[in-house]
Amino acid sequence: MQLTGFDKRIAFVTGAAGGIGQQLVRQLLAAGSTVVASDVKAPAIEDAPAAGRLLAHALDVSDGDAVTQLVRRIEAEAGPIELGVNVAGVLSGTLAADTSDAEWRRVFAVNCDGVFHVGRALAQAMQPRGHGAIVTVGSNAAGVPRHAMSAYAASKAAATMFTRCLGLELAPHGVRCNIVAPGSTLTPMQTGMWADEHGAERVIAGLPGLYKAGIPLRKLATPADIANAVMFLLSDQAGHIAMSDLYVDGGATLRA
Repeated sequence: MQLTGFDKRIAFVTGAAGGIGQQLVRQLLAAGSTVVASDVKAPAIEDAPAAGRLLAHALDVSDGDAVTQLVRRIEAEAGPIELGVNVAGVLSGTLAADTSDAEWRRVFAVNCDGVFHVGRALAQAMQPRGHGAIVTVGSNAAGVPRHAMSAYAASKAAATMFTRCLGLELAPHGVRCNIVAPGSTLTPMQTGMWADEHGAERVIAGLPGLYKAGIPLRKLATPADIANAVMFLLSDQAGHIAMSDLYVDGGATLRA
């Protein structure tokens, strides 16, 4: 099946400097989209296909005014944004009892507030036109408790429910909102948690001491695995899917 609905459309992607976000930018460009790729520092995506359609911008998603201003600028200078993806995220690995107020706010500022800021700005642009698709890259940690990840998991759960509520409000206006919830994925965020070269093996096998199940498919996801799921939910072929929370984790959470 050839996915359609990308050619000559403008896509707005946060967290585009690496990992899942960078892979998604490449796939959107290859599919014919003009991509507004943003990160805390304007992303440089080497050898990107059709780089002339790549609009790189520095953006701190925790700054609501900055998000609104960039969306309005793109709409005025480049055209209507029809596709939006929240990828920007930060990790926290502290025990709940050891988590400071500042750490809690740091995580929520990006993972939750950022999704709210982008969702609000895109909703204001898309709703009057009666067309659009928004996907939030969440986490399977939003639905399964994780040891020493309370701030991260709570922020992702909040972002997930916000996206579903936004989807409920926007569905009558022809705008679809969905979530892709990755499990362990080969990105710097994942490998940064490993103590040695056997990190992948331990994640795949499971960590009983931390009450974490293994991965039935016996492999970690790649950024392309997650980007593929996002592309599907953005595409015309997912035209009747809204408020869905798609887990892409090799079966790790043992849920439908």
